[in-house]
Amino acid sequence: MFADYHVHTEFSSDSVYPMEQVLEDAIAMGMDEICFTEHVDYGVKKDWDSEGPVKYYGDKPYLNADYPAYAAKVYRLRPKYGAEINIKMGLEFGMQEHTIPQYEALAQNAPFDKNPLDFIILSVHQVEDKEFWTQEFQEGKSQKEYNEGYYEELLRVAKAYKGYSVLGHLDMILRYDKAGVYPFGKVKPLVSEILKTAIQDGKGLELNTSYHRYGLQDTTPSVEILKLYRSMGGEILTIGSDSHEPGHLGAYIHEGKQLLESLGFRYFCTYDEMVPIFHKL
Repeated sequence: MFADYHVHTEFSSDSVYPMEQVLEDAIAMGMDEICFTEHVDYGVKKDWDSEGPVKYYGDKPYLNADYPAYAAKVYRLRPKYGAEINIKMGLEFGMQEHTIPQYEALAQNAPFDKNPLDFIILSVHQVEDKEFWTQEFQEGKSQKEYNEGYYEELLRVAKAYKGYSVLGHLDMILRYDKAGVYPFGKVKPLVSEILKTAIQDGKGLELNTSYHRYGLQDTTPSVEILKLYRSMGGEILTIGSDSHEPGHLGAYIHEGKQLLESLGFRYFCTYDEMVPIFHKL
């Protein structure tokens, strides 16, 4: 089973990769299943139909996914490509504790009230409505403050919100840490509590293969976090490229499976209407 479970298309504000082209490229590389995970980042982005001034990411409006158009396109393309690839519909929630009610409302509203999502990645991309990739959250803070602040927010969200599938790129703050790698031992208690909460709730962990293109020294999450997850009894794992353009799609998925197997994991998961399906590595 070759599946990529973290894929963005033109429905995400930071991608212009047309969905139909993504599917054709995935089929050409022999992919069996793909899950689109378009961005939703309440607190820093408005909904697609909001009024008032809008920020831009390059030439694109910096908005949440156009949910009705996104769902409609998935439904239209499933019959066209369904014989060649299994198409799943997901979202990536860039969540903060104070934005949880907006995500809870989203899952209950059209189009997802009658057409349930298959998969939701729970990520933290910003804290205090300040984003990591711009260095706004890190500005004026010590390395300790912004690293621990990230995990503290993720723990608060994981304890309060239960509507997700997996925790996405768990230590992603490392991507944007200009001071270098913050010692894992200093955040291990927080990470352990996050993983404990996820395991108790029947949620999983994502192996995000984008660490290659970010030039990181370790995997995302780190091998230490993956080992800790396994030692605590964690079994639900998905593998995603975090694709935003053609060169990202499907990248290092096979390598990721080999890594997980080397660490003692036996399965990875795909999802159907939020239910994990286990496949042997």
